[in-house]
Amino acid sequence: MPQTIRFLGAAETVTGSKHLLTLNGHKVLVDCGLFQGDKELRHRNWEPLPIDIREIEAIVITHAHLDHIGYLPKLVRDGYKGPIYATKATIDLTRISLPDSGRIQEEDARFANRHNLTSHSPAQPLYTEEDAYACMKLFQPVHYHEFHPLPGKAQFQYLPAGHILGSAFAEIYFENGEKIVMSGDLGRFNTPIIQDPTTIEYGEYLVVESTYGDRFHAHEDTLGKLAEIFTRAYQQGSVVLVPSFAIGRTQELLYFINQLEEENRIPRIPIFIDSPMANSTTGVYAAAKDEYDSEIKVKLEAGEKPLHPEGVTFIRDSEASKALNVQKGPMVVIAGSGMANGGRIVHHLLHHISNSKTIVLFTGYQAQGTMGRQLLEGAKHVHIHQYDVPVHAEIEVLNSLSAHADQGEIMTWLGKFKAPPKQAFIVHGEPPAQAVLQAKIKEVLGWNVVIPKQGEEFPLP
Repeated sequence: MPQTIRFLGAAETVTGSKHLLTLNGHKVLVDCGLFQGDKELRHRNWEPLPIDIREIEAIVITHAHLDHIGYLPKLVRDGYKGPIYATKATIDLTRISLPDSGRIQEEDARFANRHNLTSHSPAQPLYTEEDAYACMKLFQPVHYHEFHPLPGKAQFQYLPAGHILGSAFAEIYFENGEKIVMSGDLGRFNTPIIQDPTTIEYGEYLVVESTYGDRFHAHEDTLGKLAEIFTRAYQQGSVVLVPSFAIGRTQELLYFINQLEEENRIPRIPIFIDSPMANSTTGVYAAAKDEYDSEIKVKLEAGEKPLHPEGVTFIRDSEASKALNVQKGPMVVIAGSGMANGGRIVHHLLHHISNSKTIVLFTGYQAQGTMGRQLLEGAKHVHIHQYDVPVHAEIEVLNSLSAHADQGEIMTWLGKFKAPPKQAFIVHGEPPAQAVLQAKIKEVLGWNVVIPKQGEEFPLP
């Protein structure tokens, strides 16, 4: 019986990663993420999967971002009972992010009902915090470089992907000895804290992301730009709002702030990490020393605390968070979500974005349909809750901090293959980025490359 792959998410879009493998008649799902972005995409989360959930026998997770794990609680609540495999660090992060996701959905539903912001009544969460905790019981840790059996006489191993803590490529070997490489999200080389992506030299099939497949990250002076913004904010009494992903990006920012403090390049401006999830995640990062690269290990051996700079306050209490809305600058508030489409950063934007002295600093990819994308594209007004809010704040962006490989880094990683795959699939990107990357791979490497559509299935003969 032939192997097949069916794309149930992240097909011609950046989020919602779900890739269904059929292995000798047995079904294995790789990643199980939420669609994020505009209303049309988010609506897909409410549509039933076009498969019988009871037929899925195992799930392999590449990393802990919600667009790769955020659908799991609903899948489990709807009847999935098999194992969910992930690295230990991914499981540690998931214990934080999934309950937080359920809690936020419950809060958003209550807010919508309280303010009559829903077209159907009452608004319901996709899943609850309780659903998320129930889902965690099915997780099973798998170490890097450790082979583990899968249904259909297959087996797989994880290799470090360099994207966030615990992120992994999943190499899945079929019964006939061939393998498919599931990249999840491809990280970058020479970034702080975690190890670089593992070089892959062969694979009959490949699924690769394409978030930045049509562009190159800016070669900017990250430390210099951060120092300039923080210093300017201090001098003019500004509030700096930093929408930041709780997993990965916030820890990188802490690392850079610590370095700037050590070099006496920034004034002692108050900095608040206003994200319970990011605060808990930082604790996981601090404990996962086996995942560190050599640079941070040297700092630790020297007695430094590279993820705990001086003068940073970690906010958990909601009342303390609300107090920041009326606090005068200068100060820096780092809060989720990273695309400004939910979380505490939205409330801070509501209160500060109309002030011309406010600086909004984006540090990562902003998907179509998010408030972050609107602000980057120069929106003069944004809709926050029931308010139409004028935008007078200064909008800044750090283009060098993305955790996703750019086109050059993707091509460098692909170029390590010693023989072309029989078939490569491009996922996890917007159509223009995918088309450019597809053409580049064909031109430079001469590979067979397809861009799957949502729901499309392909044989892996």
